[in-house]
Amino acid sequence: MVATLRESALSSTMLGTGDRAPDFELPSISGEKVSLAERLQGGPAVVTFYRGGWCSFCNLELRAYERIYTEFEKVGASLLAISPERPDHGVSTAESNGLSDNRIARLFGLVFELPPAVIAYSKDKNVDLTEINGADRWELPVPATYVIDRDQIIVVADANPDYTVRLEPSDVLEALTSLRQPDS
Repeated sequence: MVATLRESALSSTMLGTGDRAPDFELPSISGEKVSLAERLQGGPAVVTFYRGGWCSFCNLELRAYERIYTEFEKVGASLLAISPERPDHGVSTAESNGLSDNRIARLFGLVFELPPAVIAYSKDKNVDLTEINGADRWELPVPATYVIDRDQIIVVADANPDYTVRLEPSDVLEALTSLRQPDS
């Protein structure tokens, strides 16, 4: 599946460094509205798309961000984690800022449909994405992380069809630190 995704036209639709990030608004796990524009008023943002709480690689990535989140706060950055999971599934995955919906991943050009063989394998493993995501389509976002400056410009884009490869949190922190205002 990874090879197929790499060869597909998906890579040409994904937003990259230098692109303008689309604004969005979604409910957080606690039900409050979260928008990118609002978060950028306080500083840069890290927007990460993860496949779901059932994905061990996604969980490892989110835990790594959780460990360095105080460093994000020191540079005035926000972390927004977006998954296609319905909120009742996402609550067990994320304590805060867990947003649900492939609609936003689609704006970033990240959504793909799973092939029939992967659907069958997932069903055999009792992972039913239509149930977990509350959608009638077997689709996921490519795991991706974006560092977005206050002007809504993507300064770091990492979207890899290989779900086992993720951007190092230290690289994200380095990018955020480079965006820090001289007077802050």
